[in-house]
Amino acid sequence: MSLSGTALAAAGTAALGPPAPFGDVVPFGGATPPGGATALAGSAPGFGGTALAAGAWGDAAVKFGNTVGAVAGFLGILLLVFLVAGRASGRLARPLSVAVFLGPAVVLLMVGLVVPLVRTVYLSLQNDDGTGFVGGENFGWAFTTDSVQKVLVTTLLWLVVAPLAATGLGLVLALLVDRMRGQAVYKSLIFMPMAISLVGASIIFKFVYESRDASQQQIGLLSQVAISLGWEHPPNWMLSQPLNTFLLMAVMVWVQTGFAMVVLSAAIKAIPDEVTEAARLDGAGGVRLFWYVTVPMIRTTVVVVLTTVMITTLKAFDIVRTMTGGNFGTQVLANEMYSQSFVQFNTGRGSALAVILFLGVLPLVAYNIVQLRKERGVR
Repeated sequence: MSLSGTALAAAGTAALGPPAPFGDVVPFGGATPPGGATALAGSAPGFGGTALAAGAWGDAAVKFGNTVGAVAGFLGILLLVFLVAGRASGRLARPLSVAVFLGPAVVLLMVGLVVPLVRTVYLSLQNDDGTGFVGGENFGWAFTTDSVQKVLVTTLLWLVVAPLAATGLGLVLALLVDRMRGQAVYKSLIFMPMAISLVGASIIFKFVYESRDASQQQIGLLSQVAISLGWEHPPNWMLSQPLNTFLLMAVMVWVQTGFAMVVLSAAIKAIPDEVTEAARLDGAGGVRLFWYVTVPMIRTTVVVVLTTVMITTLKAFDIVRTMTGGNFGTQVLANEMYSQSFVQFNTGRGSALAVILFLGVLPLVAYNIVQLRKERGVR
């Protein structure tokens, strides 16, 4: 005979004993002893507030000591290498000098980039807990599962819309602000969102998108504006698909537009006056001057800005995690990677998504480097 939910709850309450007063510590599987947490702290070392605080401080002290020791050891080794290189002469002088200047950077790159990359690729070929080899099964799961396919489509949508919008707005603002008095002030105001973390920007926009019933006082700016314009029942913005995805993209565009504006404004100012004057003498007006002179002259910079924003967008995690948690059809690749690795504890699938993300970013980075080299060569 199976127990009903009420009977099962009653049985569990009877087994565990009466609930403890608020603030008392309950030992696993039993009721609070007489005297509450104080008695428990006295009878069971490690459960009291003092013992817990002491343990926490002890762990913090150990971690701090390890960090200080590691930094001191690294600086000591570096100082020793500098001393040896400084006293070296003859054939060893140049190799030691190269090792001194490049060695620390190479070590940091190996520890911070190469080793984690190799480890991630290795884990992507393992099962959920990293104890068995499964080959490309995790990658097959990523490209054949409906939910992950939707995540990839949403990520591609981000990759197209957000960078184009941010770069386009940045270019328009660069053209407009450069013709205004006090342009430094306006540029500072437009660039200011770049100083805000994506988490902070997400919290700001979360309040902007806050939605309540039309009969209640609205605290969300967007809902209040919609009601003021005659929209009697505006939707819950974060639940409306696919509108919520574009509203999340607006946060990225708001943050990245200032960056695009500053870089493109500098590129526009670098256009020689002779080129602009020659185009005007040939009869080029505002629009023609923009399309046939300004845009070709800053094309490389536009591409660099666009690819840089694309790289940032492809790694978008903070916005989705803070505002929707990836729910309501807003999940993106970076957040899915986090969920698989640290929520569902499936390191194999999480690592496979990380490798896919890395392979998506790598061509953009390579192309960006090539464009930067071309721009420097032209200059």
